[in-house]
Amino acid sequence: MATLLYLVRHGETLDNARRIMQGQTPGQLNETGILQAKETAQKLAHEKIDVFVSSDLLRSLHTCKIIAAEHGVQKVVTTPLLRERDWGAFTGKYIPHLANLNDPSLWPDDVESIEALKDRAEDFLTWVKERFPNKTVLAVGHGIINKAIQSVFYDKPMKEIPPMMNCEARKLSPLN
Repeated sequence: MATLLYLVRHGETLDNARRIMQGQTPGQLNETGILQAKETAQKLAHEKIDVFVSSDLLRSLHTCKIIAAEHGVQKVVTTPLLRERDWGAFTGKYIPHLANLNDPSLWPDDVESIEALKDRAEDFLTWVKERFPNKTVLAVGHGIINKAIQSVFYDKPMKEIPPMMNCEARKLSPLN
């Protein structure tokens, strides 16, 4: 049996709704985000999940705890490997005002590079395989790190990975 990974994006936050770039800020689920987490928990209720893992940022941890509770589990393992991309000077800014967002050559120097992000994604996949061999793991992360994880897993460019909606779950298997 190989390790199986359910990758989930956190529920909607106050800043998602306001279109604020959160980056590595904690974030807080709004009512919609809490409802999304409960709905995802219900959708996955029939799955046998051995381990619940989350980014150490509050919005993901809260989402993961809601899903884990549906499975009668209190313990959630956290890791900074699942943190969202560090958006540097873009953090806290209103996304529609970030005219340079689609041109990385114009980004501030303190934005985490794609290479660093994909290295972290690869480290996360290795960490899961080594720490939880032959287990079913549910991991709650963030939009861009989850995209990087899938990019590494499928060996595809990030632009070919469709964006994840809030509380969307995707199955990655097997992790060899």
